[in-house]
Amino acid sequence: MIRILCVGKIKEKYLKELITDYLNRIKKYHKIEIIELKDNPIYEKEIMAIKEKIKPTDYNIALDILGNEVTSVSFSQKIDQLLMNYGNITFIIGGSLGLDKQIKSLVNECISFSNLTFPHGLFRGILLEQIYRSFKIINNETYHK
Repeated sequence: MIRILCVGKIKEKYLKELITDYLNRIKKYHKIEIIELKDNPIYEKEIMAIKEKIKPTDYNIALDILGNEVTSVSFSQKIDQLLMNYGNITFIIGGSLGLDKQIKSLVNECISFSNLTFPHGLFRGILLEQIYRSFKIINNETYHK
């Protein structure tokens, strides 16, 4: 199972459509779910809500601008290996204040897709696209060039 643990709801219709499209594409390859946590104005409550959802039996990956950068190919290799060894991967996307060091201390690793900052909803779509791309690469299907 792949889980995406994220703070906040998507309000924009075009982002909801993007996310739904990639979720449906990914479901042809693997089980996936998005767990949305309420955006909380009290940061400590947001941290606690995330901590409560992190499963120590999963391979937990924080998505953070300061994490190790990956390429699409190395990301696909990581997903392939982790699903064989762990079975479950949880990606964690923080809210507007990012991920607290308490959360980062609970994860197996932090990765970055870019040094750029992205809007939350758009980044969720980018993550899903990269997960989909990973399955296409793993299965030697045309999509990734």
